[in-house]
Amino acid sequence: MAQTKKTKKKKLSPSKKNNIITAIKEKIQESTGEKPIIEPNPKKIDLSAIRKEIEEETKGKKESKEKKEKKDYILTGVPGFDDLLEDGIPKGSSILVAGGAGSGKTIFCLQTLMHHVIEGKKCFYMSFEESEDKLLKHMKEFGWDAQKYIKSGNLVINRLSPFDITRNIEGMLEKEKGDLLIEIEPVILPDNFEPDLIVLDSLTAVASAFVGKEDSYRIYIEQLFRFFEKLKSTSFLITETKQIPEVFSTTGVEEFLADGVIVIYNIKRGDIRENAIEILKMRGESHKKRIVAMQVTDKGMKVYPQQEVFGGLETS
Repeated sequence: MAQTKKTKKKKLSPSKKNNIITAIKEKIQESTGEKPIIEPNPKKIDLSAIRKEIEEETKGKKESKEKKEKKDYILTGVPGFDDLLEDGIPKGSSILVAGGAGSGKTIFCLQTLMHHVIEGKKCFYMSFEESEDKLLKHMKEFGWDAQKYIKSGNLVINRLSPFDITRNIEGMLEKEKGDLLIEIEPVILPDNFEPDLIVLDSLTAVASAFVGKEDSYRIYIEQLFRFFEKLKSTSFLITETKQIPEVFSTTGVEEFLADGVIVIYNIKRGDIRENAIEILKMRGESHKKRIVAMQVTDKGMKVYPQQEVFGGLETS
């Protein structure tokens, strides 16, 4: 019986096997017309270098954003009031200070002004009502030595006539035949004095000189706010309202143009009156939206930011 001879299969070496596979791939690519795929040599990825590059790019963007968003702020120096603001009042803002007679508007503004004068800032107080002597006496009662800073040249207090402004505006309107580019700088600021902070007391007195000339008053107000914006001074403009106001300025234009509105209330509870204060508006800035208690002491105004006032609001 014949024995069947077994044939031993030869194993291909890895190199020959790869050569055969490559040859088959080339034949297939030839027949199909496909271009051969050239595989690049794999390189080791440097993860630490990539991470460093990403961190530097992120840091650069963050610094650029912070630089863009950074603003300069001022504080009033009124105890408790600045706690109502997240950062402060943006430098160069025009702030309307509204409230009834005797509510503390002038004290608030004088106290803020003195805070900045003491810090070495130049401040200008424009009064359309009280005389310079009367204001100085008023400040002395609170222990504020305004005379010292007037002598140093950092503080200027001037009493102006609103009727002079009226005549000025009317004359310019007549001259320009309706052109609204009114120059109000000589009326407002003393020569060679560039204030960091301005107080105007009050817009109500100015408006009273424009009775029957409302269009002229609106033109003046618009130019006034534009001028303050160009000057880059922080300004506080006092306006008289009812004790519990529903409207915060003479025409409503003022509160629209202003960057911020601070309202001081004179609240009547039976036979007793209490003062309160609120930041009604502060354009583009975070602040506490609450009416809080406030009182005038022999050292000036003091605000209680945690003591909210609820109810009991009666108009007189």
